[in-house]
Amino acid sequence: MTIQQARTLTRSAFFLLFLLAPLLDIFRFDLTLGHFILFGQAWTLDISDILAGDSVDAAIRIFTRMLLPLIAFIAITMLLIWKYGRIYCGWLCPHFSVVEMFNTLMLKQLNRVTVWEKPFKPSQGIYPKIIVALPSILMAFVWAVGLLSYLLPPKPLLNDLIQANLSFGATLFISVATLIFSFDFIFTRHVFCKYGCALGLFQSLIWMANKRAMVIKFDRQRAKICRSCSANTPDKPCDAACPMRLPTRNMKRAKFTCTQCGQCIAACSKVQQHNPQGSLLHWVSGEQAVEVDRPANIIATKEIK
Repeated sequence: MTIQQARTLTRSAFFLLFLLAPLLDIFRFDLTLGHFILFGQAWTLDISDILAGDSVDAAIRIFTRMLLPLIAFIAITMLLIWKYGRIYCGWLCPHFSVVEMFNTLMLKQLNRVTVWEKPFKPSQGIYPKIIVALPSILMAFVWAVGLLSYLLPPKPLLNDLIQANLSFGATLFISVATLIFSFDFIFTRHVFCKYGCALGLFQSLIWMANKRAMVIKFDRQRAKICRSCSANTPDKPCDAACPMRLPTRNMKRAKFTCTQCGQCIAACSKVQQHNPQGSLLHWVSGEQAVEVDRPANIIATKEIK
């Protein structure tokens, strides 16, 4: 299994989990009941029964049942981000899965990945635009219904949706959310991932603080090979493959929002498939990762010495 096949598997599984978690009562917040549902069980913050007992026992139970799991989850998450960066974005995030999906669709139909880029050749007629717009609106509708199912009992919600018997509040929520997500998926999906997602920025900040964290490194000693690298797009294949539109061969600070998806590595590996030395891009960590954010002239001077 290749890296990209593994990513397809993990992203698809997590996307299905994102949609089915409320329906299977794995996780949701029920507004009608006023508390969370976790694996079919009510999960509330009501500790009156605990406090009614012995104070020491109550403190132990609060710590072991609430604080300890929360601390462990935060610690493990922080450690993974510290070592690997925005790995959640590239390997699990449902929104990033949509980003990659519509990148591929828009490139095929409109000859560009975003509406803000200049197409490498003009698209013909209005049909390519319709082929891009309709799936975007449909996916936005699925997202709107999926998010609402985290707040309202999902089975009655789906039943009312099928029978066209939704309440005014549910109809308003789905309509507005569909409109917002449609705009996002068509026009601003990359901008949201870069600047609008608080979770993504949080991961990027932690990752940037660790100079030895895993990062994609460009083999500058073999940089001349890039001169013969061409594609049907204005960018190099590695840059064109990046879902976040980042300069993949640049320093780490220029790749602040890198999601560790490895698309650039796969693109370079494909171009260099007949080269015994392989791709010019690869993941590194430790001291090699430190060198990624050093200017090329400093690295060259160090190598000469």
